[in-house]
Amino acid sequence: MNKNIARLRRAKSTRSHIRELGVPRLTVLRTGQHLYAQVFTADGSKVLASASTLQADVKEGLKNGKNSDAAVKVGHSIAAKAKAAGIEKVAFDRSGYRFHGRIKALADAAREGGLQF
Repeated sequence: MNKNIARLRRAKSTRSHIRELGVPRLTVLRTGQHLYAQVFTADGSKVLASASTLQADVKEGLKNGKNSDAAVKVGHSIAAKAKAAGIEKVAFDRSGYRFHGRIKALADAAREGGLQF
């Protein structure tokens, strides 16, 4: 089993548990160059808020989009946009990634921004 298949298996398990909770889902996608975050409705049919290292307000002042500093900026941005959309409580979907590094930095920044996991 390669790494990506194992990650997707873990993500599938997590998402099935989140679906039972019935709360909006904050999901992250980590690539080699960038980091993306989206808040979905409880049933996953609609994106309510999104942020990434490709956005101009997040990108300014960053050396690149693949470090923890970028993850902190994305976390603050997604928290602000979710709060503006009226969302305060979400379930954190780490997409099968380990909870360390960029993923942990994004989650901590989103909590500082006012989201509750």
